[in-house]
Amino acid sequence: MFTVDRLSRTPIYEQIVEQFKEFVLTDRLDIQTPLPSIRNLSQALAVNPNTLQKAYTLLENEGLCYSVPGSGRYVSRDAKAIISKDQSRQLERIAEEVVKLAYKGMPLEEILRIVRKSFLKTAEKNDG
Repeated sequence: MFTVDRLSRTPIYEQIVEQFKEFVLTDRLDIQTPLPSIRNLSQALAVNPNTLQKAYTLLENEGLCYSVPGSGRYVSRDAKAIISKDQSRQLERIAEEVVKLAYKGMPLEEILRIVRKSFLKTAEKNDG
């Protein structure tokens, strides 16, 4: 399910968090689905359990999963809505920056070129 890129500059715990969010948004993880235990995931990925604990703690703090003592962690009911709301806030911040750049005289074509370049760079990274 989860994978890690050891050559990435993105810390492993962040990679796990981002993959979790992607899996929820693409319905690869449904609500109330159990997450792999830290021990099992640690062994499968050859990653320090503390790193995975950090990722799971972040997910819990964001309300994306919850823990049931003796049973494990599960995807929360609101996970998809929380992630979508966060994406909307990020888009609002981008829109605010675009407005600032436009007021400073940056042409629309240049803004779109930069956005397209950034997007394609990310898409290539995810494909490779």
